[in-house]
Amino acid sequence: MAQESPICAFLNISAYINSSFLNTEGLWRGKHWNGITFGRGFMAKPETGPDGSVNLMVWHCTIPGKRGTDWERGHYPLTMHFSEDYPSQPPKCKFPQGFFHINVYGSGDVCLSILNPNYGWSPAITVKQILVGIQELLDEPNPSSAAQSYCHKLYTQDKAEYKRLVKKQAKKYPAPV
Repeated sequence: MAQESPICAFLNISAYINSSFLNTEGLWRGKHWNGITFGRGFMAKPETGPDGSVNLMVWHCTIPGKRGTDWERGHYPLTMHFSEDYPSQPPKCKFPQGFFHINVYGSGDVCLSILNPNYGWSPAITVKQILVGIQELLDEPNPSSAAQSYCHKLYTQDKAEYKRLVKKQAKKYPAPV
């Protein structure tokens, strides 16, 4: 039986599946972790320490705003914090503190059903699916699960002001050069 690598143990999947996934997705090249890039502007990469060590428990991600929406000009930074219980428990996903969105708490924590361990989370959900789900949430918020009362009030009572603030925020997070 093949011995599991540290990343296999972390991901809680067999060495065979893991090596197949990593090679297929191009996530691991030699001794370097490449992270995940897909689509237009998405990125997810584990944190790298000053000594070059990789921390698989914390990932720095970028979510592009969807084309044709008020979010489209932004490339939004998100941090994913994985626990020792992953994949049984979802990662905690956080935008920067004060991020303006009806389903994002003032702390930056994202309120999304697929990130709720008691509601929509499944160990089969991938990092890519989480990021795409959050991208969809940006333009299609869930007013019945509001995390910020001010955003909720604007979204339901003054949509023009809500959109203006979304566009202003998009300028704060331009595409990386």
